[in-house]
Amino acid sequence: MTLVVAAFYKFVSLPDYIDKQQPLLSFCQSQGIKGTILLAPEGINATIAGERLAIDSVLKFLRSDPRLADLEHKESYTEEAPFARMKVRLKKEIVTLGLPEVDPNELVGTYVNPQDWNAVISDPEVLLIDTRNDYEVVIGTFKGAQNPQTQSFRDFPEYIKKHFDPTKHKKVAMFCTGGIRCEKASSFMMSQGFQEVYHLKGGILKYLEEVPTQDSLWEGECFVFDERVAVQHGLEQGSHEMCSGCGHPISEEDKVSSKYEEGISCPYCFDALTDDKRERLSEKKHQMELAKKRGL
Repeated sequence: MTLVVAAFYKFVSLPDYIDKQQPLLSFCQSQGIKGTILLAPEGINATIAGERLAIDSVLKFLRSDPRLADLEHKESYTEEAPFARMKVRLKKEIVTLGLPEVDPNELVGTYVNPQDWNAVISDPEVLLIDTRNDYEVVIGTFKGAQNPQTQSFRDFPEYIKKHFDPTKHKKVAMFCTGGIRCEKASSFMMSQGFQEVYHLKGGILKYLEEVPTQDSLWEGECFVFDERVAVQHGLEQGSHEMCSGCGHPISEEDKVSSKYEEGISCPYCFDALTDDKRERLSEKKHQMELAKKRGL
C-alpha cells in the first residue's frame, strides 16, 4: 500500500497551543495517522504519514482553524510506514534556535520560488549558506554552498557572527530541508543588519519536487527525518541508510569501510562506540535476526 507523507509548518501566533494538543492527537489517531506534530506559541511543525483520505482529513481538520487556513504542505510517497506511532508534542519553539526574540512573524527574508532559485544562487555576489547540520550537508547540498559545520541549529547564530559581516556580505541566500529553519535564520540575520536575505520557499524538498533533474544545481541526496533516510530528485527514495549505532546517514561507500558493521557501527561512530553500547546493539541485532527467522 502506498502511503502519503505530508510535511508542513507555519509560523503563526498560537497562544492556545496547549489546548490544541489532545484534540489534534485524538483526531490523528482516529484516522490511523503516524508521525510527529510539534506545537509551540510560535506555530506548528510536522511530518505525518497515512492513507490518502486520512491525510486529507487531518489537513482539513487543521485548516478549519482560521489561523491555519492557508497552511501549505509538501507530499511524498512511500511503500513502508516511515513512523511507528503518532505524537503531538508541546515545545517552546517549533525549530530551536535558542533566541525567543527572533520571530519570523515579525521579520523575515525574501521568499524565492524553486523555479527562480537557480538564478539567485548563480549571482556571484550572493553568499549561499546551507543552514542544516553537518551530517545532513555531507550527503548533499547546492553547488557552492557554505557548510557551517554545525551540530545543532543553536550553533547557527554564533557561526554567522564569527564569519560574516553585513557591511561586506550584501546579498545572502539560504536553504534547508523544508524551509522552516531558513525562516528563523533569515529573521535572525536581518535582525543583525543583513539587508538582502533570500531563502528557498518550500526548501530543498520543494526544489527536488519541482525542478527537473537536467536543470538542477543540487548535488547528492537530501536527508529526511524518517525511515527513508534520504530522497533524491522527484522525491524518490535515496540510497542512504541509517547507522544503528549513531543515527548518521551512511552511503554504499561507507559500508565498504572496515569500521562498518550492519546494525552496530559505521565510520562516523566506530571509534567512539563504548563496549557497553556495542554489546547492547549486538544483542538487539541478534534478537532481530531470530525474530526474522521465526517470521515475526
